[in-house]
Amino acid sequence: MNKELVINVTAGQVKVALLEDKRLVELHQEKNDSEYAVGDLYIGRLKKLVPGLNAAFIDVGYEKDGFLHYFDLGPLADNVQKYTRIVRNGGASNSSLANFKLEPDIDKGGNVKDVLKQGQEILVQIAKEPISTKGPRLSLELSIAGRYIVLVPFTDRISVSSKLKDRKEKDRLRRLIKSIKPKNFGIIVRTVAQGKKVAELDRDLKNLLDKWERAHSALQGVTKLPQRVLGELDKTTSILRDLLNESFNSIYVDDADYFKELESFLHTIAPDKVNILKLYKGTKVNIMDYYGVEKAIKHSFGRNVTMKSGAYLIIEHTEALHVVDVNSGNTAKKEVSQEENALRVNLESAEEVARQLRLRDLGGIIVIDFIDMVKAENRKKLFQHMTEAMASDRSKHYILPPSKFGLVQITRQRVRPEMEIKTTETIPNKDGGTMEVQATILIIDEIENKLERAIEVDKENVVCIKTHPFVEAYFSANKLKFQFKWLMKYRKWVKVLPRTSYPLICLLYTSPSPRDS
Repeated sequence: MNKELVINVTAGQVKVALLEDKRLVELHQEKNDSEYAVGDLYIGRLKKLVPGLNAAFIDVGYEKDGFLHYFDLGPLADNVQKYTRIVRNGGASNSSLANFKLEPDIDKGGNVKDVLKQGQEILVQIAKEPISTKGPRLSLELSIAGRYIVLVPFTDRISVSSKLKDRKEKDRLRRLIKSIKPKNFGIIVRTVAQGKKVAELDRDLKNLLDKWERAHSALQGVTKLPQRVLGELDKTTSILRDLLNESFNSIYVDDADYFKELESFLHTIAPDKVNILKLYKGTKVNIMDYYGVEKAIKHSFGRNVTMKSGAYLIIEHTEALHVVDVNSGNTAKKEVSQEENALRVNLESAEEVARQLRLRDLGGIIVIDFIDMVKAENRKKLFQHMTEAMASDRSKHYILPPSKFGLVQITRQRVRPEMEIKTTETIPNKDGGTMEVQATILIIDEIENKLERAIEVDKENVVCIKTHPFVEAYFSANKLKFQFKWLMKYRKWVKVLPRTSYPLICLLYTSPSPRDS
């Protein structure tokens, strides 16, 4: 699988698109002055204890106080508070934990009022960005993520990613980490560490310890609460850190300064990958248009999402959950049974649903209404295919097998705000008002897709397209690009006729008639 990053830098924000085999699978938008990113460390003040919720609200400087539940304190909460007090009182000259006496784990079933006190200073980590009217979700389970390992202070535990199945490799990595790990720092070995040498792991560990040192120094120098003491990587570099592997073949960026920053970062985490970073110098065409990202965004973020076969999804959002309805459209094949058609459409839809969840970063409860299938083995195939399609999703998720009603339920963690992208355009109508129509960037694509399905899949004798005069004028001005290309491909001339009564989104394929000739 080939992976590409396309990065568009403007004065206000950075837009990052992740492509897998030329298909858009993730889209991130980050403001240049963004704060409260997942992984940031803040020193704040406890504003309110709510024993009934078993939670506390912490002032970290956001307009809404951050939410800290008892379960997010983690077993090492007393160690975090003790360390914070020592550093703030000037009792720790350096960031080493070699002489730090670890406290016992807190009670798993305890109450927040037994661990925290009203008004106290508290060191917390952002676990989820502020979303809608909610402040950031906070945690006391501190960790600093690197390329190959994650540094966890106040423990000596070494663990290896469960995605690594080779027992010998897991044992090798544990031995290497044990030989370089400082006292009272735990290590989580990431999947990408497979096959890496001790020198690479040690370099990553030193980078993380340097970050811990910076957090320690910042914590010592805090004079006014709240304050950020350690900023995580921005969205682009965190994607590179987490995803960069041999399948990455290109990173395109359109800003020279940002190019230099990424180049420096790549030299640190993966020197052998610096050559895949390329500066886009085009001025006439935006980088997102040049690499087809803008068109892919318009295709993918609407209420209706059409797939290659002609089947489509309808995605609805409610306050409680997200609902996805699978529709076969006109894709049924006469030579196969209804059950086989349903299985084919469902398997294709499972892949598209998995892509949509990553792309839109949908979280919470997702219910998918697949086409009903009678055979239990087909429902099992669908569940396995859905699980495999979701395997590349980095967010925590859980999938239930299809119910007897054909519903698949998924819970998925979302840590960043959902993006709302408009996929329609407002145009004037003949009555002097306006109407919402499909984005013009998609109209030509839809015509070509429907034409191909009609001729090659449905075997119809299509020779005429009736559409809005604006669209017909575009085809007339570009006959070589479209109609002559169709002539070579389908061995027939396809007419395009204007119809003033049709809106831009209405298309009709017919056989010839006296009026159309």
